[in-house]
Parts: sequence; C-alpha cells; structure tokens
Amino acid sequence: MGRGLLKVLLVDAKGISGNDFLGKLDPYVIVQFPGTGSTERKSNTAEDEGRNPRWNQVFKFQINSTAPNVQHKLVLRIMDHDRFSGDDFLGQATINVTDLISIGMEKGKSELNTAKYRVVTADNSYHGEIKVAITFTAAPKVEEDGGQVGGWMLMPN
Repeated sequence: MGRGLLKVLLVDAKGISGNDFLGKLDPYVIVQFPGTGSTERKSNTAEDEGRNPRWNQVFKFQINSTAPNVQHKLVLRIMDHDRFSGDDFLGQATINVTDLISIGMEKGKSELNTAKYRVVTADNSYHGEIKVAITFTAAPKVEEDGGQVGGWMLMPN
C-alpha cells in the first residue's frame, strides 16, 4: 500500500450518549490504526464536558505497508473515564482511509478535511457524532541504482 505519516486531528464530539453514575461524562478517545507498530493512541480526558467534549489533539501513525488490496481503517473508540470503576465504552466510529493513503502515495499528500462521523455501539445504534480531520503524507521515495540520497550518489554494484 505505502509508506508515510497518517496524521489525525481529533476535534470534538456532539450528542454522545451514555450514563455516568456520579454525574457528567468524562470522555476520552482511543485512536486505533491496526497494522502499525504502535497501534493506538489515547486522547486527554475531557473532564466534565459531558455529551459534547472537545479535544483538539493531533495523533500520528507511521504507515509502512506493502500489502496490496488491504483495507486500512481508523477506529475511534469513545470511552467514559470512571474514577472508581472500569471505564465505560460509549461508542465508536470507523473510517476507511484506504483511498486517502492511495491518493497520498500517488500525489505525495492527501487530506480528508474536518468532517463528522457517526458514533455507534456494537448493535449499530446511533450514539452521536465525532469530528476529525485526517492527512496522509507519503514518505519520500528512495532512488536505487544511481539515484541520489541526501547528496550522496548511489552507484550500482
């Protein structure tokens, strides 16, 4: 598929459903990109922001995939931080970034402008929306057999 940097801007969420025993929701997001070395990142907890949290955080994933015809998906799992018990799953959004990476490999860079994605639970029931922007920047191609790398001339054997 390609090599490069996938950058995810996690903006905010609206209308997140869920109940918190002690009051307002304290949502955070686990951003997952399966197939990368370090496959998940965790956002800050939006304490006491309830159903409409804001994060404005950027997460980066190094992509190094050579497998053709693989579907690349970004998964955003929204959780509610609980101080006295296990954190609660509030829902998730899944974004297919296969075309974004393909176009980025072809043109050097590709972007999905800030957009809203549906947050659903395991039974696909609607639980709000999450807003993100995604950019893929292809890694520079290394020339072989006589190309230049960093000012050095590569000579064929």
